[in-house]
Amino acid sequence: MENNYSDIVSITKAISDETRLKIIDILSCGEMCACEILKLVDISQSTLSYHMKLLSDSGLVTAVKDGSWMHYSLNKENSNSFISSLNELLEEKKDCICKTEKTPSENHCC
Repeated sequence: MENNYSDIVSITKAISDETRLKIIDILSCGEMCACEILKLVDISQSTLSYHMKLLSDSGLVTAVKDGSWMHYSLNKENSNSFISSLNELLEEKKDCICKTEKTPSENHCC
């Protein structure tokens, strides 16, 4: 299996915050304007912008400017790809990295 660890790291960093997880949960209902998100989270507009930039940069959220406001939605393709990559990483597999890299004998401790 060939994993792109940097993509997984980018997304896990983006979702490693309670507020950002709440925003993702909010966006699971569909596209929302920043003003609507602000009504549901107790943060300032500048803090929301910071969180949305991290989520957008990770590829989990898509941002579209509409006048003076931004509209955000989940990027389903990227989120599904992340979930698949994470599942592959956690599964036992025949071509596991521990079987392809030099490791100590199975019967001996380091």
